[in-house]
Amino acid sequence: MLYVDIPTTADIKSLSGARSDLCVSIYLPTSPLTQQASADRIELKNLAKQAIAQFEANGADKRRVAALSDHLDDLVDDDEFWKHQAKSLAILATPDSVRTFRSPSAVQPMAIVSDRFHLKPLLRAVTFPNSAYVLALAENRVRLIEVSADLPAVEVKVDGMPKDAGSATGRATVNDRSPSGRIHGSEGQKVLLGQFARKVDKSLRPLLAGSDIPLILAAAQPLAPIYRSLNSYARLAPDTIDGSPEMLSEAQLAEKARAVLDTIYRRQIRDWNKTYRARISQGRATTDIAQAARAATFGAVESLLVDMDEVVHGTIDPDNGAVTFVEKPGSGSYGIVDEIAARVLGAGGDVLSVRKDDLPGGNPLAAVLRYPI
Repeated sequence: MLYVDIPTTADIKSLSGARSDLCVSIYLPTSPLTQQASADRIELKNLAKQAIAQFEANGADKRRVAALSDHLDDLVDDDEFWKHQAKSLAILATPDSVRTFRSPSAVQPMAIVSDRFHLKPLLRAVTFPNSAYVLALAENRVRLIEVSADLPAVEVKVDGMPKDAGSATGRATVNDRSPSGRIHGSEGQKVLLGQFARKVDKSLRPLLAGSDIPLILAAAQPLAPIYRSLNSYARLAPDTIDGSPEMLSEAQLAEKARAVLDTIYRRQIRDWNKTYRARISQGRATTDIAQAARAATFGAVESLLVDMDEVVHGTIDPDNGAVTFVEKPGSGSYGIVDEIAARVLGAGGDVLSVRKDDLPGGNPLAAVLRYPI
């Protein structure tokens, strides 16, 4: 089982604004298998040593360095902590505090020292959170299943949700073919299923109001297209888990839902790249780091794709966005693309942390601008 604690968007914004004389951001791949924790702990110890050595080489205050080192050593020695891991671990530490996040996304091992945290790898978990609701809809049973990255799938109680099509329409069954006005035969069945679908949709509205979590429909014909035609939730996924969901467990529905989510995210990246190509001719898209830094500083970036693994070291002027690149990283520099992402988020833009292959030309970043600069 994966033990995951994914930061919220508010967490990311708060962390992106944090500043300290000594900030270390450590990322390492981990295993959910307890018997492999020993190797993960050794990797963390090695990365922590690299970070501490950089601070010492830069002449940082020895007492502050010692306090930071103690935080990291305590984490290495925490047996209970290492019993519960996912595919990667993020550690964001200063001499005064330490925060950890366990993610279902794989990362490259790294230790970045600066006066701020390096957050791009962590953004991956926010970009693709792997959470959804599944509406398991059948004539004889209705369930809403909550699917998340860090917990087993569970059924959610929904006030006012009809338990089946018959009770929703005041009949023993919707398959009664005896004549009664329009309510007979296959056409009559569709009318009754429409009434059923409307009541299900209405019962979901209070729960889903204001949410941006995808709703995935699991249903068979003819109920699936009927529900889609009456649905009022904007984040209903375009792909359906086909077939009757009546005999599927919560875990089985969650497995099928994650496949749908993967398709959604692939489509999201494809659509982003399509928008990027359309904006190039308008002067409203760039893969140039210096241009993107300037645009982000003035709030001109609408959305940004960043390579979650690559780190480009340097600094960005806080006033005019001018970039200074450095060959050798140190506590006086930071990840430039990471800082650009922070400025985009601060100005209300969107940031997606992706693999290099998802970026135009394999560049460290790509930006879609609100207006030409």
